Amino acid sequence: MEPSVFDRPMRWAQLTLAEKDPKDFDLRFWLDYFQRTKSEGACFSAGGYIAYYPTQIPLHYRSAWLGDSDPFGDLVAGCKRLGMVVLARTDPHAVHEDVFRAHPDWICVDREGKKRRHWSKADAWVTCPLGPYNFEFMTEVHREIVRLYEVDGIFSNRWAGLGICYCDHCRQNFKRASGLDLPEDEERPDPVMRTYLAWRHERQHELIRLWDGEVRAIRRSARFIPNSSGAGALSEFNTKAFGEMVDILFADRQGRSGAVPIWANGKNAKEYRAVLKGKPVGGIFAVGVTHSNRWMASVQNEAELRLWVADGIANGLRPWFTKFGAVNYDPRWLKSVERIYLEHHAMGKYLRNVASNARVALVFSQRTARFHPDKDRKRKAEDAIHGFYQALIEARIPFDMVHDEMLDLENLKSYKTLILPDIALLSNEQCDQLREFVRAGGSLVATHETSLYNEWGARRSDFGLADLFGVCYLASGERPMRNAYISLEALSTGERHPILEGLESAERIIHGLHRLNVGIVEPACHSPLTLVPSYPDLPMEEVYPRTPRTTVPEVLLRERGNGRVVYFPWDIDRTFWDALDCDHGRLLANAVLWATDEPRPVEVEGPGVLDVTSWRQEHSLTVHLVNLTNPMLMRGPVRELIPVGEQRVVIRLGQGESVQRVKLLRTGRSPDVSTVDGGIELRVPSILDYEVIAVDL
Repeated sequence: MEPSVFDRPMRWAQLTLAEKDPKDFDLRFWLDYFQRTKSEGACFSAGGYIAYYPTQIPLHYRSAWLGDSDPFGDLVAGCKRLGMVVLARTDPHAVHEDVFRAHPDWICVDREGKKRRHWSKADAWVTCPLGPYNFEFMTEVHREIVRLYEVDGIFSNRWAGLGICYCDHCRQNFKRASGLDLPEDEERPDPVMRTYLAWRHERQHELIRLWDGEVRAIRRSARFIPNSSGAGALSEFNTKAFGEMVDILFADRQGRSGAVPIWANGKNAKEYRAVLKGKPVGGIFAVGVTHSNRWMASVQNEAELRLWVADGIANGLRPWFTKFGAVNYDPRWLKSVERIYLEHHAMGKYLRNVASNARVALVFSQRTARFHPDKDRKRKAEDAIHGFYQALIEARIPFDMVHDEMLDLENLKSYKTLILPDIALLSNEQCDQLREFVRAGGSLVATHETSLYNEWGARRSDFGLADLFGVCYLASGERPMRNAYISLEALSTGERHPILEGLESAERIIHGLHRLNVGIVEPACHSPLTLVPSYPDLPMEEVYPRTPRTTVPEVLLRERGNGRVVYFPWDIDRTFWDALDCDHGRLLANAVLWATDEPRPVEVEGPGVLDVTSWRQEHSLTVHLVNLTNPMLMRGPVRELIPVGEQRVVIRLGQGESVQRVKLLRTGRSPDVSTVDGGIELRVPSILDYEVIAVDL
């Protein structure tokens, strides 16, 4: 198959024009900057809400400052002379007053039946994403752009709307497809809402296919690329379907605010890679502060930018900077991005990854986040994932992520262990796929309600994976638990199970917040964790355990052929994210290591918090070490980069592989290398923000 044109660019640049920019922007400056930063792909505002070219389509609003100029066309022509791949950005989410007057049926309608004015600009109107404005008007806009300009594709932002539109087109189309009225409450996962989501997804896919087909009919190699904002459990889209339909997606996680960890960009990368299966993923980051107040002309601190972008690159993203407006009110970002891009360019071939070396994968579930009967379903689903993610980062275990609708053996063949962080909703087919994975020698680590519900959120009488867990469901326990604990139990020999490594002097640790009562179907050979039930935490005179010890197991450990199964009947992952108790993090990591039962592809020992990833290229392998050690790790922005000291690294090689050369790409050093069983050992003297170990084979 001929490689896609979108696999060429390793670095992207986006200029989102403001309406006044045709008067003020400096074409030569921007083309020079793209060249200086070694940018290989570019995306520029073309049309939709505002046209930045001399459109001939009625009602397609031109910039009031356009005059006889063609800023979009000039940018395209200039970038093509530089050999760049170019995308035209369109934004169909809003229109001006003249469109509203001519076609009021194109406008989105709220639940009360009112046409939706734009929330930010009072004289603009929000469009219906699933009606004739997109299917007819924007189709003609896309045709015109591709006919007039040598673009490689159309990239649409805010093309899919916000929530349910109650316009006549949506009401009639949904009624025709389903026989139902539109749902009144988008947050209630009832059968009507499930039917609506399926219809909306298919309508979105129909629109993608339409725009992609029209673009390709004019230029065969060009594609339509939808902006999908996120690919994880909370995405509003069917991201698995997107991954099958497109040649590339762009992870639009532009930065962080509030209590968002710095590794969130790497998580975003893993989620997109999970659905794109080897296709390239661009990582959009804003040069400005990303905050709900939307200071669009701001500039981020370079230390924050460096760590955010580095963690995306380490996890497979190709960086894409986005600048809002062509006027630089604060030029500090220019040097920051230039340094990041030139360092990225210098690593060249070692960033063209062929495959991940991870043997562990963390499953995420859009269905659990959408259809779990708990009203707090979204936060609970994401918190369980976050807890396990943080534990794996701290343990320096390389891992990928897997979409729960992609659990077939072919997709899982490179993994030894799958982690199911409270994946409550699983179909019978998915449960069978997981059994097949274990029969083939794979291992599972699961928590709390995993498989207790079917794919639509109906509670089963027992776990769908009860036979693998070795338990049966009895009832929900105390919710939430207060002041409950876990006893750490020794083996009959007096030794402790490997899952308790690092807890040698502890007799009990804190419990979680929610647990299930389960019955043991097959006697477990040993449960190293047992329940200490809740007891009063006030008055202080009452703070003592009424039942100091029980035999109620709080983890089940089983060996199944060449695989192993670990099941925690409580929310250890979610509690870890809530309390960040180091004992819970250690238990989670130990459970994964025991289940995997093989040497890690890479082991890194030393001070600090590092995100460790490992990749294969055509003739090499790389280990990425991102230094997340920072007081602003869990809430940004980062103020300064804080170096960590020496790291001992062991890299395991494949059968029959030999090492030609080892180099530290960021510092340019060639470390001393020694041979160890199955691989090599080396030392990295220090890491400021990011180091990449390149091993030529």
